[in-house]
Amino acid sequence: MRPKATIPAGALALLAILLPAGAATAWDRQVKQGETLARTNCARCHAVGRVGASPLREAPPFRELHTRYPVEDLGEALAEGIRTGHPSMPEFRFDPDQAEALIAYLKSLER
Repeated sequence: MRPKATIPAGALALLAILLPAGAATAWDRQVKQGETLARTNCARCHAVGRVGASPLREAPPFRELHTRYPVEDLGEALAEGIRTGHPSMPEFRFDPDQAEALIAYLKSLER
């Protein structure tokens, strides 16, 4: 009879650390892409970071958007062309990957 192969506890711990890290890396890249989109397209009016006031008083800081509505619901609006009730905001249209990245960034600000 052959002995059963066992995996050392240290190897299991290492796997537990490495597997989520790979997923976190993809998430981190998506968040970083979203942050770049926000800074490039939105920062002239909105506070896009964790602190600071919006340059345009009427423009809500991105870190507060999740208190107004689920940011996940913005995906379709970002892809089709986001419009608001105030005339000073230009229309933005992002491809689906960009919309997902921007939403990932907005979600990262909830923490």
